[in-house]
Amino acid sequence: MTKYLNILLIEDNLIELMKMKRTVSFLKLEHQITEAKNAEVALEILEDTTKLPDLILLDLNMPKISGIEFLSILKSKDEFRHIPTVILTTSNNKKDLEECYRIGVSGYILKPLKYEDYIMKIKKVLSYWSINELIKN
Repeated sequence: MTKYLNILLIEDNLIELMKMKRTVSFLKLEHQITEAKNAEVALEILEDTTKLPDLILLDLNMPKISGIEFLSILKSKDEFRHIPTVILTTSNNKKDLEECYRIGVSGYILKPLKYEDYIMKIKKVLSYWSINELIKN
């Protein structure tokens, strides 16, 4: 059975935020998306442990706290370790990829240049996580 997801999208680029919202709307998905413009805001959102997200979509290249640093913080805390976290990035740097998987990322998706390809990737990612059995707090 498909579930509606509570998604935390951590992205500092306004265009990328708008692209995600547009894609979810285009696909007629009813997932709830909470936006965090950076990792610091995301950590504040996660302080309310009664409303933890089902899925985190995380950009790597952000100011102050990078996506890799955020992922390290997230996976070091027992109350957040179980939350599936998928990297959405333009970085095809092999070291970034390896480091994210070493820390415990659930997936690493390269943002394609063509919007149609982006739609298909997001559709697949959200479809997978909406049928996957998730831990609920």
